[in-house]
Amino acid sequence: MPTLRVIGTGRAGSALARALAGRGWELRGLYGRGADVRAALLGVDLLVVATPDGAIARVAAAVEPDEHGVIAHMAGAQGLDVLAPHVRRASLHPLVALPDAALGAERLSSGAWFAVAGDALVRRAAEDLGGRCLEVPDAQRTLYHAAAVIASNHLVALLGQVERVAQGAGVPLEAYLDPVRETVENVAALGPARALTGPAARGDGETLARHRAALDAAELPAYDALLAAARRLL
Repeated sequence: MPTLRVIGTGRAGSALARALAGRGWELRGLYGRGADVRAALLGVDLLVVATPDGAIARVAAAVEPDEHGVIAHMAGAQGLDVLAPHVRRASLHPLVALPDAALGAERLSSGAWFAVAGDALVRRAAEDLGGRCLEVPDAQRTLYHAAAVIASNHLVALLGQVERVAQGAGVPLEAYLDPVRETVENVAALGPARALTGPAARGDGETLARHRAALDAAELPAYDALLAAARRLL
């Protein structure tokens, strides 16, 4: 099996290291902040730079090149240029939330989607984890990552609004989570446009107006923006 070394002991790097080790890859080191990374690529098939995006180029430049090894990053919005001056470059971005190393490793090994580019070794890594690969070239990386942020982070922000508004009615957030899950299942089965229900879908302007009158003014910009997005689907 291939050999692996990871620079970055945060959630992403630790989760990937644990997941690949669990599938037979030989882990030869997990480097934390302040480690001497000059020889990190020597003697391994794949070196993963799992640092914050802004540090990738600096860390990659500090690693001595080795034509036998592949250096890859896990950033969704970065291209392969940040891995200069290395020849064998790649990117491996898991399209999954990684809240901690243990749960992250489990999710990475459970059929996750991976955006890959560059050297084919990262495709093997994804496939060894039982994952599905998306070939995303550098020119489309930022749009790809923007969609990922909307799907995950913006959804969390939206549920924060649900919690605030529901509190005014004395209803807990938990009561709304089943409809959220069911809606995601509907989108998976039907697509966004056909899964849309509610007053916007049926053209019930009176109910929408009552919503706007009842909401705190601070909640209106988000409500109106998403109402416009719902109408766009129609």
